Amino acid sequence: MSSEKKSHTHHTSNAVYGLGFIGAAVYYIQMASGFWSVVVGLIKAVFWPAFLVYEVLRHLEL
Repeated sequence: MSSEKKSHTHHTSNAVYGLGFIGAAVYYIQMASGFWSVVVGLIKAVFWPAFLVYEVLRHLEL
């Protein structure tokens, strides 16, 4: 008999982040006016959760 343990994990947060990345990338690319704007937009799309948290906390004035 094998003593393997089966782990059932759900990666919902990865799916949410992935959909958010795609949405942010599309938004930033649509707003881009040149090559470097697209590059910066893709970088912003990677870090969109940090921007979101920053803006929420800024508006809450904590």
